[in-house]
Amino acid sequence: MIQVPHTYAEWASVLDMLKEKQDDEAVLAAMQQGTLEWQSGVAERFSNRLIDAVNARLNAASDKFRKDMSRTGGQEGAIVRALRDLRKEMAFLAKAIDVPALPDEDRKQYRQLVLTQADSMQKSLEDSAKADRSGKMSSIVRNHKVNVFQEG
Repeated sequence: MIQVPHTYAEWASVLDMLKEKQDDEAVLAAMQQGTLEWQSGVAERFSNRLIDAVNARLNAASDKFRKDMSRTGGQEGAIVRALRDLRKEMAFLAKAIDVPALPDEDRKQYRQLVLTQADSMQKSLEDSAKADRSGKMSSIVRNHKVNVFQEG
């Protein structure tokens, strides 16, 4: 079990675990319960570290998706799995960056960064799928959206 963070040092450790993709469920639970005294200096370092961890995960997710897609061989099941895995990671990161220890305004702004990235990825996938004249890829991408977690 991961210690619930209350100091910057404890948060730094948890955010490093987030960045390194170690025990995501326990990290998320600790982050949701954690607190931090929001003061100048600490706030900036904390925010930078959180955004750095999430950006590293976004980049890794994008890289993994590209690799997964290059290995699909056009098989629909493999394509759907790759899309589902990307959506799952985006949904996790939207939850992870929505840290209750942050002031509400910062929480909304940071979560929006992830949601905007998911929307951008979906648009890019839809645009790329248009190259497939059969329409099969467009259908798959539309039916397995990577930004669907935003709804509901």
